[in-house]
Amino acid sequence: MQRIAVLTSGGDGPGLNPCIRAVTRRAIKQGAEVYGVHWGYKGLLSGEITLLESRDVGGILGQGGTFLGTARCPEFADIQVRRKAIRTMNQHKINGLVVIGGNGSLTGALALHQMGFPAIGIPASIDNDIDGTDIAVGVDTTLNTIVDAIDRIKDTATSHQRAFLIEVMGRDCGYLALRSGLAGGAEMVLVPELEGPSLEKIADTVVDAYVAGKHHCILVIAEGWKPGTRAVADYLLNRTDLGFDVRVTVLGYVQRGGRPSVFDRVLASRMGALAADGLLNGETGKMTALRGRKLELFPLEEAVRQLRPLDTALVELADMLD
Repeated sequence: MQRIAVLTSGGDGPGLNPCIRAVTRRAIKQGAEVYGVHWGYKGLLSGEITLLESRDVGGILGQGGTFLGTARCPEFADIQVRRKAIRTMNQHKINGLVVIGGNGSLTGALALHQMGFPAIGIPASIDNDIDGTDIAVGVDTTLNTIVDAIDRIKDTATSHQRAFLIEVMGRDCGYLALRSGLAGGAEMVLVPELEGPSLEKIADTVVDAYVAGKHHCILVIAEGWKPGTRAVADYLLNRTDLGFDVRVTVLGYVQRGGRPSVFDRVLASRMGALAADGLLNGETGKMTALRGRKLELFPLEEAVRQLRPLDTALVELADMLD
């Protein structure tokens, strides 16, 4: 009988539990045993591995987070550490691993594959910065959470005639800021992939919104944009000609939580089932990917080679519709 393991690694997000559920139940239906690794790659090193039965993953489809737990494990980049992880899996007679996570986690899966241990990845990064797939697990729910927050903030901003700086996640990728800013009707979106504008230009945008008769001004800023949200706030608060009071809202980890949307539940289920099928059929070094309308296995080596590029057409559209 084949034995496979599944783990969630790196940052958490909505849709991880549906992924685990799909991997587990699909593999069991195929006659395999499935083991859950607790606390990501750290659990491989400490041997925190338990057998998962079908009922163990019951009732988790609509739960946020990951019931297996997750952690960051930078030491996994060391080949000696990875050898220890492979030894642990061999001791449990596990002959394949499904890794659910972002770029760092998928890089770890690729490294295991290159060392001869079968591994398949599932892209789960709310930043949607993984190349090779149109969207990763958790992104849709996160965007809806952000847009809901923007809508609520816009209500209070209008009531008080205020400009709000709303910081969203996105250390190296502006996907969340760009999409949520467009959907939320922001006057300006600032992303790490694009330089500028100057602080003076940002202030001009706020002034222009006031002169145009608007009762609010919304700026959506990715956390990785430089010089940063705090610098913008400090500059604007020292200007006396804006017309608006200025407030800052950092959405933070609220973006990672919550019940996964219908889209994320279905995507996670499809990706989880494909990963299980692929691993049991001898595939390795691949990642599940949604490309257009088709779900397929995509080479991990290509997926982690670069971050997913920003959609410049959406940048132009956001500029036109502000």
